[in-house]
Amino acid sequence: MKIRAIVTGTTGMVGEGVLLECLSHPDVEQVLSVSRKPSGVTHPKLREILHANFQDLSPIQDQLTGYNACFFCLGVSSVGMKQPEYRRLTYDLTLHFAETLLPRNPGLTFCYVSGAGTDSSGHGRSMWARVKGQTENKLLQLGFQKAYMFRPAFMRATPGQKHVKSYYNLIGWLYPVLRRFAPKYVSTLAEVGQAMIKVVQKGYPKPVLEVPDIISIANN
Repeated sequence: MKIRAIVTGTTGMVGEGVLLECLSHPDVEQVLSVSRKPSGVTHPKLREILHANFQDLSPIQDQLTGYNACFFCLGVSSVGMKQPEYRRLTYDLTLHFAETLLPRNPGLTFCYVSGAGTDSSGHGRSMWARVKGQTENKLLQLGFQKAYMFRPAFMRATPGQKHVKSYYNLIGWLYPVLRRFAPKYVSTLAEVGQAMIKVVQKGYPKPVLEVPDIISIANN
């Protein structure tokens, strides 16, 4: 199965890692990056749309057709943010993007990067986990042919990545230790990208993928 994928968040660490996996995979034939700024990556498979306002996709919606996968890696930190603003930039923005894609790509598989600790009940004490859980639940109800919620935790960056979070340079050396002693919470970004590609091709029995699921899919 050949994949034509839309990837968001390619100027962030997760999105860039997923993008690099897509560009190197022989079964991914087209990649469309939709972002506010250039990704800094050039490749024959890659086309970029730069769009500042993800709350209004009407100016670019006609360009978002002909794809069978979306790897939604766009996200913001909740640190210092009140719930209304975090919900607007997480729940509202993600659902608007998904709802724009759905009628234009009826066979599309939607993969959403959430996070370990997300609250599926949508009613827990943690604000970010609650909003992420509500976002996951709504995405699963929209009617995509397939939809998967990815919940990575600590991720090792792919060598050569440009968009790496500053804290990673301080704690990245911990990866082999964490992989050994806390394997349920550690993966590589390459594994996240590979798992996304494989669920598009082969599916997966669970819609919510925790770290052990991600690693298993990527390596089998």
